[in-house]
Amino acid sequence: MDTAFLITAFVTLFVIIDPIGLTPLFAALTQGLGAAQRRVMALRACLVAAGVLTLFALFGEAVLGFVGISMPAFRIAGGVLLFLTALEMLFEKRTKRRSDQADQTDGGSASGDDDPSVFPLGIPLIAGPGSIATVILLSGQKAGLLGLLQVLGAAFAVLGLVFAMFLTATMFERAIGKTGINVLTRLLGMLLAALAMQFVLDGLRDFSFAG
Repeated sequence: MDTAFLITAFVTLFVIIDPIGLTPLFAALTQGLGAAQRRVMALRACLVAAGVLTLFALFGEAVLGFVGISMPAFRIAGGVLLFLTALEMLFEKRTKRRSDQADQTDGGSASGDDDPSVFPLGIPLIAGPGSIATVILLSGQKAGLLGLLQVLGAAFAVLGLVFAMFLTATMFERAIGKTGINVLTRLLGMLLAALAMQFVLDGLRDFSFAG
């Protein structure tokens, strides 16, 4: 086993996925939900991300190439979808929709239609263009079964940290209060919009270079 490669893969994916930075975003996207619901959403988001990253580690760019999608196009599409989520956070549309659904069901919880665990948490925040491109590059850098297992091991270790950090979201929300969450939601919405535009710009840049 190449320990140096394993450490490099773990550090790279940790920086790209950023479990610490995703925690307040998870708290904002699941605002008002109970600890049990957040635990289920956190687990589902990590499992979805694990499946996506495993798929791309195994098959790489062939997956995108099979349906005629280039990595630049994937980055642009991910950026556009992420930008729509950022707009919802900025203008409190997500919070208002949850409130309306709670009034209709008298359950005080969001419905599956507003479940952010698959999108945008699982894809593209955890398993996004950056992390997908990283596992593709790492798998190509270290060919063979052992290299693949090391890349997947590093990815799963980072996802384990993501899940652990997500479990602290309730404590995080209680610490800063409802007003703090509202302010943070708007701030993160702005940052998420900027991140989305960066995905789009990176995709356009890569497309121009490829052309």
